[in-house]
Amino acid sequence: MPRTEILRHGAMASTEGLRLALQSLWANKLRTFLTMLGVVIAVAAVIAVVTFTSGLDRYVAERVFRLGTDVFIVSKISPVITNIDQMIEGEKRKNFAMEDYYAVRDACGKCSVVAASVLNPTGHVRYGEHSLNDTWVRGITPSMATVLDLNLSSGRMLNDTDEDNRTNVAVIGTDVVENLFPSQDPLGMEIRLDGQIYRVIGVGEKQGKTLGQSLDNFIAVPISAYLKQYGSHTSIRISGKAHGVGNQLNAAIDEVRMILRARRHDAPGQPDSFVAETNENFLSLWKNLTQTLFITITAIAAIALVVGGIVIMNIMLVSVTERTREIGIRKAMGARRQDVLAQFLIESATVALAGGCLGVIFGIGFAKTITALIGMPSSVQLWSVVTALLVATSVGLFFGVYPAKRAARLDPIAALRFEM
Repeated sequence: MPRTEILRHGAMASTEGLRLALQSLWANKLRTFLTMLGVVIAVAAVIAVVTFTSGLDRYVAERVFRLGTDVFIVSKISPVITNIDQMIEGEKRKNFAMEDYYAVRDACGKCSVVAASVLNPTGHVRYGEHSLNDTWVRGITPSMATVLDLNLSSGRMLNDTDEDNRTNVAVIGTDVVENLFPSQDPLGMEIRLDGQIYRVIGVGEKQGKTLGQSLDNFIAVPISAYLKQYGSHTSIRISGKAHGVGNQLNAAIDEVRMILRARRHDAPGQPDSFVAETNENFLSLWKNLTQTLFITITAIAAIALVVGGIVIMNIMLVSVTERTREIGIRKAMGARRQDVLAQFLIESATVALAGGCLGVIFGIGFAKTITALIGMPSSVQLWSVVTALLVATSVGLFFGVYPAKRAARLDPIAALRFEM
């Protein structure tokens, strides 16, 4: 037989097998859906996790840590704590004081900017009859605006005069404006922050939400005024901006470490009594966490796929038994063993592929629904969709081999005589 004839015959056989498979699956819709349920759940779980983690990775880099590639933060304890021992060890360390900030600011030649900050996440602010709870109160030096690229929509930023004189002035976020000043300009107004009066001098640009939490519910005041009001028992954070990235950033961090180790009397050979973090450190930790989550969900999904594959194999065996006479008739009319084998393999693969498609739809739909409800970012990855469909189809083919071989080996005479 010519090669073109062989190819045409194979294509026709595949098309006919697909048509028969779809007819059989459509005739038993409920059984088909229950058969593919394991595949649907497994694929949906993986697609949802990949969609979430991909969106979160980009979102965390842009919105959560929001540190430039040339910025570092030094504190007595890491902002991201992964275990209780780390927290206990960090709490035992000596606090950073403003004197440490002054020492770094004056001695770090490899830093273009040095700043200090301290944070209270439970501030209560009031203006007239309006009030707002759990406002983030930030005590900052004026240089912090440069380090973190803080921008204003109106008014002015804190300056050195405010810092030196411990002036009670504040820059507020848009949430504070909307709640306390719904119908008037807040600039020049006096607000009461935890019992202390501050004059509003600036309004920050709207930043939106991060993982459902607003970034605009804040009040920034001079760090000197903050420490005067709340006391100096809280450890400050020292932030620095290097002259560049890569080696220049590392050199700036090393210089700051030497300054602080000397001030804190850290013995040679002993670890630092503080931590220095960069955006890369935070992102690396975050990716390790999401990678662990992905591996865990993938392992669970793999188990679900195996269970789904076993279900497909069992249902296909039942289908072979139910259609024994049909197989006998097809063989009597000239169907070859490989034709019957292909028909059942196509049927099992189609079940798995259909389950994979539904899983992709459900997984993406679930992720986008969560995004719409709480703002958790998501990003659909084409490679994950293609991989999920290929794996689902492979599972169908693998677990369909035994039922297909059993159907192909049936004796046509015995099959015609078979009665359920």
